[in-house]
Amino acid sequence: MFSQTASITGIVLDENNLPLENVNISSKTSGTTTKSDGTYLLQITADTKNTITFSHIGHNNIVLEDIILNTNETFEFNPVMKVGAIQIAGVEVSPTGKKSITGVITVSPELIRRIPGANAGAENLLKLLPGVSFSNELSTQYNVRGGNFDENLVYVNGIEVYRPFLVRSAQQEGFSFINSSMIENLEFSAGGFQSKYGDKLSSVLDITYKIPNSFALQAEASLLGGGLTLETASKNNNFSSITGIRYRNNALFINSQQTQTNVNPTFIDAQTYLTYRLSSKFRINFLGNLSVNDYQNEPLNRQTNFGTIAEPRALLVFYEGQEKNKYQTALGAIKADYFLNDVTKLEFISSLYHTTEEEFSDIIATYELGSVDTNLGSENLGDVIDSRGIGAQQNRARNQLDALIFNLAHKGVIKKESKSLEWGIKFAHEDFRDQLRESEFIDSAGFFIRPPNANLINNQPEEPFEEDIIPFESVRATNFIKTNRVSAYTQFDNRTKIGNNNIYYNLGIRAQYWRLSGENIESNVQFLVSPRVQFGIKPDWEKDMFFRFAIGSYQQPPFYRELRDLNGNINAQVKAQKSIHLVLGNEYSFNLWNRPFKLVSEAYYKKLNDVNTYTIEDVRVRYSANNNAKAFAYGFDFRLNGAFVPGAESWVSLGYLRTEENIDNRGYISRPTDQRLKFGLLFQDYMPTIPNLKLYLNLVYNTGVPGGSPNNEDPYEFQNRLRDYRRADLGISYIFADRTNKHPKGHWLHKFKELNVGFEIFNLFNNQNSITNTWVRDVDTQQQFAIPNFLTSRILNLKLSSRF
Repeated sequence: MFSQTASITGIVLDENNLPLENVNISSKTSGTTTKSDGTYLLQITADTKNTITFSHIGHNNIVLEDIILNTNETFEFNPVMKVGAIQIAGVEVSPTGKKSITGVITVSPELIRRIPGANAGAENLLKLLPGVSFSNELSTQYNVRGGNFDENLVYVNGIEVYRPFLVRSAQQEGFSFINSSMIENLEFSAGGFQSKYGDKLSSVLDITYKIPNSFALQAEASLLGGGLTLETASKNNNFSSITGIRYRNNALFINSQQTQTNVNPTFIDAQTYLTYRLSSKFRINFLGNLSVNDYQNEPLNRQTNFGTIAEPRALLVFYEGQEKNKYQTALGAIKADYFLNDVTKLEFISSLYHTTEEEFSDIIATYELGSVDTNLGSENLGDVIDSRGIGAQQNRARNQLDALIFNLAHKGVIKKESKSLEWGIKFAHEDFRDQLRESEFIDSAGFFIRPPNANLINNQPEEPFEEDIIPFESVRATNFIKTNRVSAYTQFDNRTKIGNNNIYYNLGIRAQYWRLSGENIESNVQFLVSPRVQFGIKPDWEKDMFFRFAIGSYQQPPFYRELRDLNGNINAQVKAQKSIHLVLGNEYSFNLWNRPFKLVSEAYYKKLNDVNTYTIEDVRVRYSANNNAKAFAYGFDFRLNGAFVPGAESWVSLGYLRTEENIDNRGYISRPTDQRLKFGLLFQDYMPTIPNLKLYLNLVYNTGVPGGSPNNEDPYEFQNRLRDYRRADLGISYIFADRTNKHPKGHWLHKFKELNVGFEIFNLFNNQNSITNTWVRDVDTQQQFAIPNFLTSRILNLKLSSRF
């Protein structure tokens, strides 16, 4: 019978927090011992109950009872062996991981690396979770329970990370900050998260990078690019490093879109995470990142067919000019970990983030709108005939941004038995220097179209019209602003019992003081306090059920982009957006087909005040920079995961969301992220006769969001929705070598720890998804037509991955 494995890893310490060598670690089917530095790696059978025993002369045993891990899951456990009796049975690892009141979802790093996607990585997997939605496969951005991209926190080893600010289309975006080849652990919360995480309104993605204990080299290559990841460790394991370099070229995707271009979108990224143990109690870490996104595009032509079968129409566009956009970001962070004693850990973090971004473009587009020749016998079949609109559009941009963000933080935790106390304080300084120069001229049938709000007197033909030609839309602004923020938190966590029922609770509070200043603006000072509570109960029932409740205040002070209005000007008096989260959840673990499954259900409600309204065009968020709205979001999320196929974790997720806002008391309308229904499927399979041939499928269905309107439209008069988003990506790989398929010396595969070769089919069913509309005017009727801007079509990608 073909079986899969999981891993338990960590470091074993004695009472003095020193590594213990030669500790025996055993299960029914396997065993190992710790190295001189106390580290170990034990492989166990996945999807079944295991009991793990740690034993060492002079110390009492430590026992992990009835632990069940998923296939390829890695569980980190760092026990401290003492002379006194210790019996650990309260880790509470059930069919799919640890139970807790945090509502955090943990995802296997192996799953992150193997699931196919146009922009594969951590975010690609997040988009298959309930409550997480998106409408563009080329982007790593995601919306969570009605929030936008700017409302998500991202941490790597406790260090907050950022993304470029000026990116306006997903094909310019490039890499996510997170290098999936370096991930050891991923945790995600879609709302109701603890005080220690931060002040954003929607979600937290908490990534942990590996600390290697041996040498390894991983290489990946595909038609989209490639990457190298190097892991090193000294003999005594006092020094370790993991370094990743990635290269990507999106031309394969962009050339599959409707616009034909000469395009060279190249993205290069280098990251490193270094760890040096000065002693058993003191460790210094360094996280470094350098990223260059170079997007050069020379569009040539485009033809988009739309309309109905009875009345087909087409838009034909010819382009002149080019785009030259460049985004360079760098991050350096130092983190010091000090283990004061067995129960106290102190952290000190300092980071510096710098980005320089340029958008230079001059594009002239001449267009023709007309009917399509459908005569099968015609030589012009498919061509545009009977023109009903002719015009041109000129777009020009000269945008430059330079931003510097400095953080200095301290965190601490005291853990004793079932109780823990955590605290932290952070200072952040932000310096933004921004210049915006954008204009758009529209010509229709030989006449320039004036802005809709231009108060110009035109008495032609009686009087000549001698006003200047002005752009239909324009932005001209120069902003120099600085922000200082001081935030602090404390939280207490405990586990107790009432009768035979396990009770968990977490009480926390955050506070933030921030001050905004800059050239030619008034200073703004705010002080915020955000209490948060989480409560959980595991009843003494025959069924394995766990109930969770969370309530808390989440207040998001404006970042730079939230201070900038639609005209590019800074409104220094923008206040923090405020939200109250209510989350009620249930986890039900059970066996089906003699395999473990878990059903997670959550209902949530968010009440928002002082809302800063915005529009979304592709991945560009533009704020009104005021607080003239209130809003709400509520919904239900369900996720069923387990081994639908023996030895392969899969899941099905379903979510319903409704989010609306009331602007200036005009009534409630849908917010730009009101994506009502979400269905996601992640499925793994293999051939029983050829178990090394594996299949990975992710499938997403999202109902359409409001949008696609011209930028100057009043949202109360335009509430149309974009088309539903439907996409399936398929990957098939042959595994030549991995942890469960090793080869003896002399075999050509012996040197490979992992080797797999395969192919991916993106957009398997070739669905025509669109993210925005282009609006074109019919000269005869003055009617405007919404021409969808389609995303990528079906694409084949070849992929090779190896690890030495």
